[in-house]
Amino acid sequence: MKLLESNIKEIASEVIERNNFFIVDFVVRGKISSRSIEIYIDGEQNVSADDCARLSQEISPKLENVPDIGSNYFLEISSPGVDRPLKFLKQYPKHINRKFEVLFISGEETKKITGKLIGIEGENLIFSFGGKDTIINFNNITKAKVLISFS
Repeated sequence: MKLLESNIKEIASEVIERNNFFIVDFVVRGKISSRSIEIYIDGEQNVSADDCARLSQEISPKLENVPDIGSNYFLEISSPGVDRPLKFLKQYPKHINRKFEVLFISGEETKKITGKLIGIEGENLIFSFGGKDTIINFNNITKAKVLISFS
């Protein structure tokens, strides 16, 4: 299964990166008779349903040449959605001025803050909460989630 996943991911990555997106998560499930391929993508701009459909149409024919994939597979390409934590530093810039919940390592302890992302300097993210700014190195973040705001 690892070789199959590797082949699928290589094909998908080439198409996705050529279209200025990147893979956030990748899952292959099931047997040859009913395979499910889930690819979650993100980009510097928001990902639209049209983007996902276009990428799916471009990737699907290329998968037909992958050994052991079978002809009965389901390919789903989507954005990770707001409920999923951010995994990569390049996901943060488009979320400047949005509210976050962040778990991070500070010294020997794990801390949690809720604040607005106000800037990025290299690998340092600057959050404002409680009237003060906090700088957190991306490598110290264990989980960061954009909070939905209806205002």
